Amino acid sequence: MTIKCDYCHRDAKFVTGAKLYPHRPDLLHKKFWHCEPCDAYVGCHDRNKRLGFNGDEPKGRLANAQLRKIRIAAHAAFDPLWKSGEMTRTDAYVWLAGAIGLSMVNMHIGMLDVDGCRAVIVAVKGRKAT
Repeated sequence: MTIKCDYCHRDAKFVTGAKLYPHRPDLLHKKFWHCEPCDAYVGCHDRNKRLGFNGDEPKGRLANAQLRKIRIAAHAAFDPLWKSGEMTRTDAYVWLAGAIGLSMVNMHIGMLDVDGCRAVIVAVKGRKAT
């Protein structure tokens, strides 16, 4: 698998959390795609090799510091909708896709850019205001 950096278009390298989070024992063995020149990275899905997954599938697109920060804010705004039990996780993502004009195929915060994450925050705030 080859993952290209959205920022510099170089190939990202497959690394472990030991490279990116040496101070976090809980992340040392997690897998990531990392573009060292841009310090952009994304985690990989924890998948079972027994089921045919390699564990190298990215959870989204590579993110630099700015995008990582706003993804955290988007999740902080959005996740309480389903974690509170107000709606199921699937229903929350269906609502969000409609609110920001994306199809469910593309509806994952890890796939959004900075503007997409801002749209998530605005949509959730607008929902709470009504």
